[in-house]
Amino acid sequence: MSVEANLKELGIDIPTPVAPVANYLPFIVTGNLVSVSGQIPMQDGKLAFEGKVGDTVSEEDACAAAKLCGLNIIAQLKAATNGDLNRVKRIVKLGGFVNCVDGFGNQPKVINAASDLMVAVFGDKGRHSRSAVGTNALPLNVPVEIDALVEIE
Repeated sequence: MSVEANLKELGIDIPTPVAPVANYLPFIVTGNLVSVSGQIPMQDGKLAFEGKVGDTVSEEDACAAAKLCGLNIIAQLKAATNGDLNRVKRIVKLGGFVNCVDGFGNQPKVINAASDLMVAVFGDKGRHSRSAVGTNALPLNVPVEIDALVEIE
């Protein structure tokens, strides 16, 4: 099944790629690799979530923010592959950052929302290595930021 058909079956609409908020490119293609810059939980041109997990952001909302970051990664991949997500050969790695209070230890659970999305959309090609790191702050006070390294054909 094509990735687009799978997205349709899953009821997932890929958003318009988010423009960078600073001096960087949203993705770089080099050889058969795409490096996707950190994606934040933007939806319809605005932040969908703001704050610190364990304080003003619940773990459930942090998971929703991570899934949104994953959707934005897929949007960047669609742009990087000129609209052909079937060119994705493997999601190699996700790097997940969670803006959280001291003592919060469920970063892996939060980032799983994006990992689960990659596997749902890309099947076995979506299985990847990963990091899930807690931090005391992220740009624009977002609760989650995720970047990706992806192999394409």
